[in-house]
Amino acid sequence: MPEDDKKEEEQAEAVAAPSKAPAGGFKAWLPLIVTIVLMPALAFGVAQFVILPQIQKGLGIKTATASSSGASSAPKKEKSKEPRQISYPMNKMLVNVAGTMGARYLLVSISVVGTGSDFTDVMTQHDDQLRDMACGALATKTLADLEKPGARNLIRSELMTGFNNILGDSVVQDIYFTEFAIQ
Repeated sequence: MPEDDKKEEEQAEAVAAPSKAPAGGFKAWLPLIVTIVLMPALAFGVAQFVILPQIQKGLGIKTATASSSGASSAPKKEKSKEPRQISYPMNKMLVNVAGTMGARYLLVSISVVGTGSDFTDVMTQHDDQLRDMACGALATKTLADLEKPGARNLIRSELMTGFNNILGDSVVQDIYFTEFAIQ
């Protein structure tokens, strides 16, 4: 009987002791393989569809669509049907830079672009209001605001919004800075 007891004890120990699986194998490497394959694809997607559009929006860059680059004759026909763009100059607007106690100033000349046969007349009639609005908006800018990257685009959009509020329905289509000097 002692031999039977020994055999039973050995069998009990064999059953009680967990069997060790061989280390490694495909299942152990699976998280690493998935990470290595998916991370570059995820990084590309985030850069292409999240980061780059935000940068372009901040800088005011307009992206070209595939449909406009494919057909070269179609835009020419559309341009001939569009009304002619008219430019109206607003020269030499001088304002003090905010926060400098009158020691620094900003000199700006702009060209306002719009369409319509009476665009020049409307701009001439409202010239004083437009200059006042522009000088008021420019006088609120600090030196740090004026030196930021993309500051001109922000000022341009602010002026366009203000001008269109004064003139009505999206009369002003674009504003170009012909002179922009900080002294």
